[in-house]
Amino acid sequence: MNYIFAFAIGLGFAAGLRSLTPPAVVAWATHLGWLNLNNSPLAFMGSIITVVIFSILALFELFVDLQPSTPKRTAPVPLGARILMGGLCGACLCAASNQSLFIGAILGAVGGVIGAFAGYEIRRRLVAALHIKDIFVALLEDLVAIGLACFFVSR
Repeated sequence: MNYIFAFAIGLGFAAGLRSLTPPAVVAWATHLGWLNLNNSPLAFMGSIITVVIFSILALFELFVDLQPSTPKRTAPVPLGARILMGGLCGACLCAASNQSLFIGAILGAVGGVIGAFAGYEIRRRLVAALHIKDIFVALLEDLVAIGLACFFVSR
């Protein structure tokens, strides 16, 4: 079951790239029965209300990220959101595997920090090295965050 802990970090990493995409994927996975959070404090993640809210917020985040006025993800508030959402996702993944919610939350939060700083640096360096507009790398990063989140919840 050690891979669950690695997946919790990975899901947190995805939250570091896009804070609301992984919770939306986790909510959908729970709603569709891919993750079993019944009889856990996180069972609310499978409700249709949670699915709708996180889906709308994730779509809004994908749009807002493309705006030049969006603050850096390493600023206190955006970083806090990534830590919180990474922790939530990590806890959900561990709860679905009958592992410690606390450990999952810590691992997901750590993954959120790593993803935020690594994602920021990679994006900044790619834009500079390839001499392309930031929007192209941002769209690629959106796809990576979605793909990683789907990968980790489907395993």
